[in-house]
Amino acid sequence: MAHGPDGQSRPIAYDQRLGTLIARALAPTPITANMVTLVSFVTAIMGAIGFALGPGLWSGIGAGLFIFARFIDHVDGELARAQGTTSRLGYYLDYWCGGISYASLFAGMGIGFYSELGSLAYILGFGAASFAMISLFLNMSLDRLHGLKAEEEAVGYPQFAGFELEDGIYLIGPITWLGWMMPFFIACTLGALIYGFWTFNQVRRLRLRAGD
Repeated sequence: MAHGPDGQSRPIAYDQRLGTLIARALAPTPITANMVTLVSFVTAIMGAIGFALGPGLWSGIGAGLFIFARFIDHVDGELARAQGTTSRLGYYLDYWCGGISYASLFAGMGIGFYSELGSLAYILGFGAASFAMISLFLNMSLDRLHGLKAEEEAVGYPQFAGFELEDGIYLIGPITWLGWMMPFFIACTLGALIYGFWTFNQVRRLRLRAGD
């Protein structure tokens, strides 16, 4: 069971279940969780560069790379627990790589759409990137407020019917390949803003509760 933002146990999301199966297969090998994290990070950055090159072939490749990166991000924590190698380094590496990956995606999309949206593309892209980094710190604050340790599952995203809010990023593939990248870019930037405020509210409520 994973932990929800309210601290209660909840069913594990579908992609997390598949990630757990892959982690179990990798557990006897020399591959470590930090290696998986770094592969996910490098792949995500490559995907963001694809988006920065603008709509078309490269953005399509970038979408595929980013989907793969975000999926294998579900493997590292489970692999660390399976191998008994959980650590604070791995915890922070996972969070920072994830946050920077999303920030790079938003910035890359902003750069890629400059020819069509002008300065607005930079405002949306780099604004969303900033909120992605703010959410990184807020999520770590949620973990601390819930008293979670490195070997435990971090506080996750809102979930419904076995899917987390974060799973919406998988839509970036078919949407990009179908040529609907522009509205998705705008929706992503707004989503980053909404999620940032939502996470801030969760932190605020927990701190107020702790002060009672």
